[in-house]
Amino acid sequence: MDTITRITTPGVPEPQGDNFSNCLRVGNQLFLSGMTAADPDADAYAQSVSCLERVKALVEAAGGTLSDVMKINVYLTDVDSRGEFSRARAEFFPGRKPCSTLVGIAALARPGLVVEVEAMAILGAGNGEG
Repeated sequence: MDTITRITTPGVPEPQGDNFSNCLRVGNQLFLSGMTAADPDADAYAQSVSCLERVKALVEAAGGTLSDVMKINVYLTDVDSRGEFSRARAEFFPGRKPCSTLVGIAALARPGLVVEVEAMAILGAGNGEG
């Protein structure tokens, strides 16, 4: 049976109070909690980039690459900003795109946040392809 390993990296702050994990590895699978932006005052594009940078940092800390990301779930407080998120996603996933679900929501946990991104990855599955 595979063990569960918590993945951390200095670039992604751990949740306060240790209420949940940002990233867990089980075998070659990674499960990432919703990543939000470092700056809630930034626009939707900058927040999207920040979220995806955090996803990238955790996947790399586990020994993978963004090409190993198979699925993302995106939560936007304004679905009209999906174009900004799509622009950021294209920069991080220039080749094969992961499966994706986008959901419009009323609010996120902190005021000012407009995007949150969850991810699932299978380490080694992308073989370095983008």
